[in-house]
Amino acid sequence: MSTPQPAVPWRRIACPEQVADAIIDLYRQMGQRTYDEAITQTSHAAQCAILAMKSGAASTTIVAALLHDIGHLLEPDDSTIRHEEDLRHEYLGARFLSNWYPTAVTEPIRHHVAAKRYLCAAEPAYFDGLSPASQHSLSLQGGPFSPNEVAAFESHEEYETAVLLRRWDDEAKDPRLHYGHIDDYRDLLTATVLPLPRRG
Repeated sequence: MSTPQPAVPWRRIACPEQVADAIIDLYRQMGQRTYDEAITQTSHAAQCAILAMKSGAASTTIVAALLHDIGHLLEPDDSTIRHEEDLRHEYLGARFLSNWYPTAVTEPIRHHVAAKRYLCAAEPAYFDGLSPASQHSLSLQGGPFSPNEVAAFESHEEYETAVLLRRWDDEAKDPRLHYGHIDDYRDLLTATVLPLPRRG
């Protein structure tokens, strides 16, 4: 495992290694925010990535699993706002990551909330398995899809990956699970970065 270096400002990032360092630094600074009822954002992210790896997922899918909630780290640090409004963290995170990562990473992230709404419509028993916090956020996010919304969701190229990501998301909430460190994913975060434009 490579040793992360101090992150440079986002606007000055010039190579894939700096992208990875900056993301790791963001999780170091903000990743202790709580996720759901029992674990931190960092723990949830790493648990999701572990589940993706155990499923034999592609490297870009593992990165999507790791970073799917990065939008929460970019939101205002106000628990009242975050719990009573839908700040559309999935779009915020996908748009942010699109500066450095391909659509195979960003599109499952963009659609992982929609995948929850989709599964609630396609599998009625799915709702009962959601955590109380996820049931609450579902009401803020628009509830289960209508039949037309189900069809529209299934038209997205990455919808099946988004559904997989959603299922890992639902499982990755175990406070007893050893999740390693966000630094463990530095090489993977580096390897999946898009070619960056030269500066100078």
